[in-house]
Amino acid sequence: MKPHTASLVRHAVSKVPEVTLGFWAIKVAATTLGETGGDWVSMSLNLGYLVGSAIFLVLFIGLVCAQVQARAFHRFLYWATIVATTTLGTTLADFADRSLGVGYPGGAAIVMALLIVSLAIWYRSEGTVSVESIVTGKAEWFYWITILFSQTLGTALGDWVAGEDRGGLGIGYEYGAMLFGAGLVVVAALYFWTRVSRTALFWSAFVLTRPLGATLGDFLDKPAAQGGLQISRLYASAILLAVIVVCVVLIPQRSARRDPAV
Repeated sequence: MKPHTASLVRHAVSKVPEVTLGFWAIKVAATTLGETGGDWVSMSLNLGYLVGSAIFLVLFIGLVCAQVQARAFHRFLYWATIVATTTLGTTLADFADRSLGVGYPGGAAIVMALLIVSLAIWYRSEGTVSVESIVTGKAEWFYWITILFSQTLGTALGDWVAGEDRGGLGIGYEYGAMLFGAGLVVVAALYFWTRVSRTALFWSAFVLTRPLGATLGDFLDKPAAQGGLQISRLYASAILLAVIVVCVVLIPQRSARRDPAV
């Protein structure tokens, strides 16, 4: 880790929250909203993936700018920005998988490469990719771009595993949820009982929670004949938004203050 970055971490407060169980609960709800909200704009409103992505990109850039300019951690601003990454990630992944014609494996491979490049450039520039080191505007932009790629990758992986067309594995949403849930259990076990890098485990969990949320979103809005609750995407999104607001209000949160683990 670079000396100037280490000094900033010691004397500045991060504008992202500590990673706790409550953090992951809100994250799953946000990723589920990203699925239903993204699909509502691009599919239910018939705007298409490209137009939907453009709309959410403007929202994403505006919220990140507000986050960077903020002087302290603001929970509603932070989670609004997370929701923007999940909705944009949904439409971007669908655009890559379907509109570009690369299929689910191709879309996942493209986004995986972008995520790796983002992390590599961030690490080379800052000397760490730990979430506790987000104390400068430059680091924040790296953080949010990497978050966006991780959300997009999670969507692409979920579609690849569950889908039957476009090169999908055809496992289905229920078994896909079990698979990604098992992956999260492994990550949790590694966190509690090994010394594997906490930073690596964070980014692994961040990616894995996205397809889990996507599966839950599909369960909410898919037809009853397919085992879903058949709630409209708009109503499902409104319910999830209300759940997120309640969780953000009730779950204690504070900014990350610990020394980063590279």
